Amino acid sequence: MFRNQYDNNVTVWNPQGRIHQIEYPMEAVKPGSSTIGLKSETHAVLVALKKAQSEIVAHQKKILHVDNHIGISIAGLTADARLLRNFMCPECLDSRFVFDRPLLVSRLVSLIGSKTQIPTQQYGWIPYGVGLLIAGYDDMGPHIFQTCPSGNYFDCRVMSIGARSQSARTYLERYMSEFMDCNLNELVKHVLHALRETLPAEQDLTTKNVSTGIIRKDLEITIYDNDDVSLFLEGLEERPQRKAQPAQPSDEPAEKADEPMEH
Repeated sequence: MFRNQYDNNVTVWNPQGRIHQIEYPMEAVKPGSSTIGLKSETHAVLVALKKAQSEIVAHQKKILHVDNHIGISIAGLTADARLLRNFMCPECLDSRFVFDRPLLVSRLVSLIGSKTQIPTQQYGWIPYGVGLLIAGYDDMGPHIFQTCPSGNYFDCRVMSIGARSQSARTYLERYMSEFMDCNLNELVKHVLHALRETLPAEQDLTTKNVSTGIIRKDLEITIYDNDDVSLFLEGLEERPQRKAQPAQPSDEPAEKADEPMEH
């Protein structure tokens, strides 16, 4: 993984024009828990897969409240995400106090892009190792933005980041033309289907490992965790892979391996 003298700090370019110390934190986003965001004409929805380090540890929160009209979901280092959220909340409060209006989502994303870009150009700093999906609703309608450790940010219709996120993006791209006209229930159903694509075949979505955030016009962001998510999971049919594998009775003896034929 080491690139000799070209990965010592963020101010060193290699001969191919790459900065490895910026690429490394971007790789930290890929093994993070999957999270997906999508929007319609009236709603913006975030869903995230929660993980626990062991059975005695609670699941980590992956969708965080920023302001009444803005929420974020994270993939990567949770500590870095908490630090960025602590920066975002006062910015939103300043807008309400100084200008008596909610902060535009695009303005907040621009501030985050500037903040995350600073460590990429100063010696001795390391970039933030977290990717964010920022969902919000303002005068221009619903929004889904993606931010990267490199300081880049993108305005998206749908986006998935984290582990096995390509499987979710494949599903989202297949049905993307339908999302803008979907009602809330259909939108959540689609995003849960996409999130389930990131799971191994033997696992499924439960109230313990799924978190959902919904934003709409004139209403505060609502984050559903634990038993509150069961309302959305009830209408989700069982995975085809799980249907095709009937459960084996536990008291049934295991089949013996075929003995080699004698010659």
